[in-house]
Amino acid sequence: MAEMTSYPPGTFCWVDLATPDPEAAKAFYGPLFGWTVEDVPTDLGPPYTMLSFEGRQACGLYPLPQGQGPNPHWSSHISVPDVDDAAQRAVGLGATLVMPPMDVMQEGRLCLVQDPTGAVVGLWQPRAHAGAQIDNQVGARSWNELLTKDTDAAAAFYGALFGWTNRTSPDLMEGRYVLFELNDKPIGGMLQIQPEWGPMPPNWTVYFGVADCDATLETVIRLGGSLVAGPLEIEKVGRFAYLRDPQGAHFAVIQFAHPT
Repeated sequence: MAEMTSYPPGTFCWVDLATPDPEAAKAFYGPLFGWTVEDVPTDLGPPYTMLSFEGRQACGLYPLPQGQGPNPHWSSHISVPDVDDAAQRAVGLGATLVMPPMDVMQEGRLCLVQDPTGAVVGLWQPRAHAGAQIDNQVGARSWNELLTKDTDAAAAFYGALFGWTNRTSPDLMEGRYVLFELNDKPIGGMLQIQPEWGPMPPNWTVYFGVADCDATLETVIRLGGSLVAGPLEIEKVGRFAYLRDPQGAHFAVIQFAHPT
């Protein structure tokens, strides 16, 4: 297992869960992904919980604060060299500043922006905390996917802000799936929200790697979660499903066809 010590600017580096019931979330996600939990004191009041897989930090969770909406949610964070500059440029490109840049103790500097299509994403300037210590493997964040109603506007925004390019592949959902790339390496994906999906807000969905998708779904149900869609399978990519935890936060899991 390779340990991550840094992330190139413009790449996803961390995900965390805002939840109204941290203890219930720990009881769900710990057994589901084999995560251990550690509550870390903060200067903001409530502790921040680190979730680790085999001794390495994978992601975090914290109590859902006032001002971040009524619904629990997973947030995705992108590494940037200067969060104040990135936030200013994002607003200039049509984003809305949800949370202005702030220091997170000695760990780094953070802000949240809502892109022009409505999806919220975090910008993280690392200091002591570069991001997850493991990535793109079982027990860790393995993919980020933007669901949006305006793929053209989203592609233009993220391309201008991070230098991402985008392309479609006939092998992925008949050419409807967009791949974001940075320096010719995949960064994430994008799908157009379809009317039959119901009143879904634009969002960045987090995928976690699992060894067995179907066994994971059984565990989700046993622990009180629910299946939203799937399981689905894409040849040469893997088997995946969209899920909801007992508090209502959405996430996805993927069993890669060719594990790294």
